Amino acid sequence: MTQTLSSLEDVAQAVLAVPRRGLRRVVALSGPPASGKSTLAISLGRHLGALGCNATIVPMDGFHLYNQALVDRGLLDRKGAPETFDVPGFLDLVSKFHDTPELLFPTFDRARDVTVPDSGTLAKSCDTVIVEGNYLLFDAPLWRDLPGFWDISVALDVSPEVLRRRLVDRWLRHGLSQEKAEQRAEGNDLRNARTIANAQLPSDVVFVPT
Repeated sequence: MTQTLSSLEDVAQAVLAVPRRGLRRVVALSGPPASGKSTLAISLGRHLGALGCNATIVPMDGFHLYNQALVDRGLLDRKGAPETFDVPGFLDLVSKFHDTPELLFPTFDRARDVTVPDSGTLAKSCDTVIVEGNYLLFDAPLWRDLPGFWDISVALDVSPEVLRRRLVDRWLRHGLSQEKAEQRAEGNDLRNARTIANAQLPSDVVFVPT
C-alpha cells in the first residue's frame, strides 16, 4: 500500500524501516524536472547520516548521453527526455548496488553541461544508496526493469503550476529571456514531466512537500 508523507522525518523513518538487501538498501527518489528531487535527496542523506545511517546519493543525471551523441541523433534540444540517457549503463550500475562493496559512478557537471565519468564513489561503508532521477518509475522498455532493484521508492508530487514556475525561474537564472525561458520550460521540461505523469509505475511512498 502506498503511503502519502509530507515530512522529511517520516520519509527517513520509512527508509530505515526497510531491511537492507545484501550489503545495502537502495532508495529511489523519482519525480519530474524541478520537483525537488536533488534537494530532498541531500536533506534525506544528511538526516539519515545524523541517525547513524551512512547514505550516498547517486544522481541518474550522470547517465546523460554526451552532447555530441545527442547532436548526431538530432536530440540535443530534447536533452533530459528518456531517449537521451544511457539506460543500459544505468541499469548495469544499479544492479550492482546491493552486493558490490565499492563502485565508481558518473556524475553530471551542470556548469559545463557534461557527464564526468568515475567521479562519484560508493564506498564499502555505505549502507543506503539514494538514487534520484526523473525516470526511476517509468513504465517503458528497459526503464521498467529498474523498480526490481528498489527496496523503497518515493515519488514526489508537485503540481504542474509549481513545476512551470520553478522551471521558468531556472532558465531565467541561466540567462535566458522571459520568452526563451518559457519556451524552454514548455518545449522540453514540461513535456518530459507529462511523459512521466502518463507512464508512472506505483511507488511505495508519495511525498507531498508542504
